[in-house]
Amino acid sequence: MKTEEIKSLNDQFIINTYGARKLALTRGEGVRLWDADGKEYLDCFSGIAVCNLGHCHPAVTQAICEQAAKLVHVSNLYYIEPQVQLAELLSSLCFARKWFFCNGGAEANEAAIKLARRYWVQKGTPKPVIVTAEQSFHGRTLATITATGQPKYQKGFEPLPQGFKYVPFNDLAALEAAITPDVGAVLIEPIQGEGGVRMPELGYLQAVRKLCTEKNVLLIFDEVQTGLGRTGVLFAHQDYGITPDIMTLAKGLANGVPIGAMGCTDEAASGFEPGMHACTFGGNPLSAAASLATIQVLTEPGFISNAAQVGLHFFHLLDKLAAEHASIVEVRGKGLIIGIEFKDAVAPLIGKLLDAGIICGPAGPNVLRFLPPLIITKEQVEQVVGKLAACLGELEW
Repeated sequence: MKTEEIKSLNDQFIINTYGARKLALTRGEGVRLWDADGKEYLDCFSGIAVCNLGHCHPAVTQAICEQAAKLVHVSNLYYIEPQVQLAELLSSLCFARKWFFCNGGAEANEAAIKLARRYWVQKGTPKPVIVTAEQSFHGRTLATITATGQPKYQKGFEPLPQGFKYVPFNDLAALEAAITPDVGAVLIEPIQGEGGVRMPELGYLQAVRKLCTEKNVLLIFDEVQTGLGRTGVLFAHQDYGITPDIMTLAKGLANGVPIGAMGCTDEAASGFEPGMHACTFGGNPLSAAASLATIQVLTEPGFISNAAQVGLHFFHLLDKLAAEHASIVEVRGKGLIIGIEFKDAVAPLIGKLLDAGIICGPAGPNVLRFLPPLIITKEQVEQVVGKLAACLGELEW
């Protein structure tokens, strides 16, 4: 089908939660995508930080095909071989020793919220309140939009679940004041993605870890967007020399096959017992096999470090561009999660870039966000920045 045919069917049969869109993307390879009319694009958004290996990576495609020919689904009423192999592999790469698998990031954060609350009940000292950061984003379920410190996601869905507090990101004094005796956990993103690619100030995350330990509350890192190599290390918190008690993952975990994960310490895992939480599709044979293949590629020697080096080149070029354009307020991020804050709304610029064959997206009204596949090359980055410069010229920003 052509784009207009796809749009027509969408308008007839799909609930309008995404609004009007310009493209129907039908094919991908590496960093490139093609729409239904045959136009080629450089993908600098990766399906919102999902296709970290690029589109249709051969190792992941092979794993999916082989597993689909063997067994797609049973349920977690039975042991699942690829699931336990995935848990073992992930545990070898980070602090977490126990895992719960689900379908995506919101579910992973739901699991973390439930575990944090249940943990303190199991200890005989219920502490149900969870502190999160303003401008955060943790998902679209009722609990996770409530955890999200942005009222625009909550409006119209009241009454919201109780038991959440919000403090400004990077404000340690506000966090300390918020940790009252009924607080059992702090849930934050190491880098705020949807909130504008906002970076932690020097020493902030380390101070949060220290404060949580002193106050006897659990620390949860939402690494749904920052994990799996996106920041130039496997998990963003590893660059700060600290570990949380609980971590959530999704997006890049299986390079496009839906899967989410919550990992935690043995101690935190004691909060759950059989029957306290479950997920029909979580960690099924197909998604777990895809995730195994994805992690194996990500952890090949030099893969993530190369992405980090390309990210540095991207920042260098963007900093030069910012020096030439007064419309750019700031370039920020780490590795290949990059935000460019402008004085004006970025929607027109995103449209111009799309017309020029570059797919990217926003992080709030004034922030242009790049989340390219980690396989993007320096030469492709130079193409992207060149087209960005041309689009800025056309808009006369």
